[in-house]
Amino acid sequence: MSMVRYQESKLLAKKPFFSFLGRKFWIYGADGSTYFYVERKAFKLKEAIKVFSDESKSEALLAIQARSIIDISATYDVTDEKSGEKVGALRRKGLKSILRDEWLVLDDNDNEIGTIKEDSTAMALVRRFMPGGKLIPQKYVAEINGQQVAMIKQHFNPFMLKYDVDFSSDSGGMLDRRLGIAAVTMMLIIEGRQQ
Repeated sequence: MSMVRYQESKLLAKKPFFSFLGRKFWIYGADGSTYFYVERKAFKLKEAIKVFSDESKSEALLAIQARSIIDISATYDVTDEKSGEKVGALRRKGLKSILRDEWLVLDDNDNEIGTIKEDSTAMALVRRFMPGGKLIPQKYVAEINGQQVAMIKQHFNPFMLKYDVDFSSDSGGMLDRRLGIAAVTMMLIIEGRQQ
């Protein structure tokens, strides 16, 4: 099952708004079973996140570790918990993300290989600054070397942050799926705070 969970092209990510401090997240496969589970520790100055296979937390899959304490342009290293190998990193474009959410995707040597961006600046501005704008679901496009590899679409739901995650455009396997799962996790944590 461990490798199968990374091969699934369509996933559903959920974060209940009313869980204690929004600390629990689930990512489900197309069959509805839990593929990834995150339970984030509250009040950590330097973000350290573990992604598990399920709620039992018996099998750690990924570690996501912030390089610095509280930084709007923070970089998060992603490590495979089974092999200990650094998969890559995600860097939030801090000031740019005030107007439009944007992340850089880095390889294991910190070379920029792609981006994850909110669909458009105009829609991002409407969501942030217009009355009722928060009712418009967010949409993100992930690209590696200029080619789309994933689409992440938010559902409008007042009780739960939900994203449809679609990796099916990545037919060539350009995005390490572990990095993709880490990106979805960070969106549930960081971008979800804006909702």
